[in-house]
Amino acid sequence: MKKYIFRKYTPKYLKFFSSEKKRIVKALGSTVKIEHVGSTAIASLGGKGIVDIVVGVSKAKLQEAKKKLEKAGYEFREKASYPERLFFRRDYPYKNRKRRIHIHLVKFGGTDWKEMIGFRNYLLKHPEVVEQYVKIKKEAVKKADGRGGVYRKHKENFIKSITKKALRGSPR
Repeated sequence: MKKYIFRKYTPKYLKFFSSEKKRIVKALGSTVKIEHVGSTAIASLGGKGIVDIVVGVSKAKLQEAKKKLEKAGYEFREKASYPERLFFRRDYPYKNRKRRIHIHLVKFGGTDWKEMIGFRNYLLKHPEVVEQYVKIKKEAVKKADGRGGVYRKHKENFIKSITKKALRGSPR
């Protein structure tokens, strides 16, 4: 699977999210907060086609939730994690291809939760910013040539800038 390519948005992402949300609720219970974030949550964005999901729990429940997600088949990725955000992925076949899900397990209402939700909500309200982000993501794919660090670095300043605006409720 070539990871750093740009795919157009498809409404199927909403179905993938909905299906995955049911699996997460089954594993963790109905009291957790689950939100669709990332490129697949924005109808006109497009990107790598990976469905990103943020799962919010109380800080005291992070390790318990980690164990339950692992038991449910999500692969914990220690290198991509830090104490406030535990990162998981799950791959499964879909129409002769691999479908990938990323789970970001965070403290509900904490900094990571607010940043991910804020960034998504800002993009949903500002289609002209989405157009800028599409351009940046396409540039990142070309520059990266398959290198994840280069891909992420190219998008970093844009994401930080928009997240800052989103969190202070600033206009464009």
